[in-house]
Amino acid sequence: MDTIENNSEHLDNGLSKEENGPTEEIYDNQFPKNVHIMKTNNQLRELHTLLRDRTTCRSDFKFYADRLIRLTVEAALDQLPYVRCDVTTPTGNCFEGLRHEKGTLCVSLMRSGEAMEKGIRECCRSIRIGKILINEGHVIYAKLPSDVPRRRLLVAYPVVTTGSTVLTGLEVLLKEYQCKESNMILITLFSTPDGLQQICRLYPELTIVVSEVNTVAPNHFGQKYFGTD
Repeated sequence: MDTIENNSEHLDNGLSKEENGPTEEIYDNQFPKNVHIMKTNNQLRELHTLLRDRTTCRSDFKFYADRLIRLTVEAALDQLPYVRCDVTTPTGNCFEGLRHEKGTLCVSLMRSGEAMEKGIRECCRSIRIGKILINEGHVIYAKLPSDVPRRRLLVAYPVVTTGSTVLTGLEVLLKEYQCKESNMILITLFSTPDGLQQICRLYPELTIVVSEVNTVAPNHFGQKYFGTD
């Protein structure tokens, strides 16, 4: 997901800022109600710490990243529409439950978005996954099912800095595939406030689920996860 945003930005600016500059965590009362920032707890804070720690080896990094991805995906699934579903329990009782409406599709913004596919499949076993490869603002490759306009979409991209890759992917989905903005949920692990605000300004009906908004994003995520750092 192409690595996150673009390689030159990350290698030249992102890492040096993260190592030398202060960070400031942002909370959801600064954003529209369609932006859902996961509530910080000790477990989440530990994962954010381990993924930022330069001494974390790649195997551990991938393990902790997969944990955070799954937690974020679970939070995003709560934003899907659900319908009542009554079932009979093994003891013969009726349980008034829920199930989410079928027809959800994951769209992975390559290459970094592919890191999130495992967690999405673990939560939604039979979900179909489409792919869009974007490099420096240009769409190189897109493969989506023909019925994508009728589906609800989980758009996966782990780190948003400027938001350029996500904006390009959303433009493709809206203009070329006629998807509905209100049917899309962006799932991202980390975002800067500027990147998030830019996405919200251009796509106000988009639902966004993010585990953390911070003035400094861990731009090394894609390289470390795939072992290309």
